[in-house]
Parts: sequence; structure tokens; C-alpha cells
Amino acid sequence: MIITWFGHASFLIETGNKTIYIDPYMGEYKRKADIILVSHGHYDHYSWEKINQLRMDHTAILSTREVANRVDGAKALNPGDKEEVEGIKIEAVEAYSVTRSNHPKGSVIGFVIEAEKKRVYFAGDTDLIPEMKEIKADIALVPVSGTYVMNYKEAVECVKRVKPATAIPMHYGAGIAGTIEDAERFKEQIEFETDTKVEILEEGKSFEIK
Repeated sequence: MIITWFGHASFLIETGNKTIYIDPYMGEYKRKADIILVSHGHYDHYSWEKINQLRMDHTAILSTREVANRVDGAKALNPGDKEEVEGIKIEAVEAYSVTRSNHPKGSVIGFVIEAEKKRVYFAGDTDLIPEMKEIKADIALVPVSGTYVMNYKEAVECVKRVKPATAIPMHYGAGIAGTIEDAERFKEQIEFETDTKVEILEEGKSFEIK
């Protein structure tokens, strides 16, 4: 399994010969999508143009009701809903604001993706929430910027709850909120306080999970 970060919250997961894009917004994409996951309808996570660039006739598009209403053929998921697409298991999980007001409950989802006997948790635009205690994953993709989502200290607590082997910080460095310093502070604290390893990716760079 290979995970590529394009910046902000945009990822590509390559598993076997399948491609999964999450929140395609930033970056240049060379491969078409078998699966597209969109956490919510804010412009920095949902791009109609990118989706149409990536989709094929068989592409599965999974998102919130808001996005599904905008995209032909997309399927709406609520937290707790599960789908299986060509052997890849996807579960929608809770993501919402608690101390901030940007993402009311029900407007955003996160995802847990299971493939190659690995579980990847994409937290989405979220605060630190109680439901994270129920999530188990090998890899966690977590926002660290603060302002609209968890800050790096809250993201540390998220990782302590999920207990992944590897964490990848996101939602920073795009001129919207957060900087590389947030990711570096996150890495320093996580690796001092837990056994989780943190991979800070440059835009367009990849990390292979073996």
C-alpha cells in the first residue's frame, strides 16, 4: 500500500492495482480513480472539476448527502455506513466540530479504509471527539492546523486514542490554516509520548506501508 499526499487533505491510496482518492483538491493527478472519497462539500475538500477528471465509468464516489446531491452517481454515507468496493472495505465515521463552529455534526464524515489487511483512518475536518476512542487503525491521517479543525495538541490526543503504528499530519500549508511547524510539533510530541511513528510528507511525496 502506498499513500501519497498532495497537500492540505488530498491523498491518493494505491492498493494492489486500485486507486483511492480522498478529498481531491490539491495536486496534479496522473492516474484515474477506482474510488473517490469526499469528506464534505467545502471548496478545499470537494472539487467537481477534479472528480470529473478522475472518474471512470466504474468509479465509486462516496461522500455526504450534500456532495452526493451535486455529483451524478455518487452515493451518500452516514457515520456507521459500510461499503465494499472490489474487495476494499470503507466505513464512514463521525467528524464534527465541538469547540469550533465550522463543521456541525452531520455535515462531515471521516473514513476508515481497509485493504491489504491494513486499516487507514482519514479523520476529516474534525475536532477531538469521543467517537475516536472506538476507531482502530494502522495508519491515521489527522488534521493538525487548528483554526477550523484540531490543533496539533488535540491531534496528539486523537492518535493516543486510535493507537496507529503510523500517523501522517494533514490540513496545513495550503494558505488556509496551519504551517509545517504544526506538523513538526505534532511529530515531536507524538514520538516522545507514544510508540507511533510520524511521517511528514512533502507535497506529491509518498509513504509505503509494508
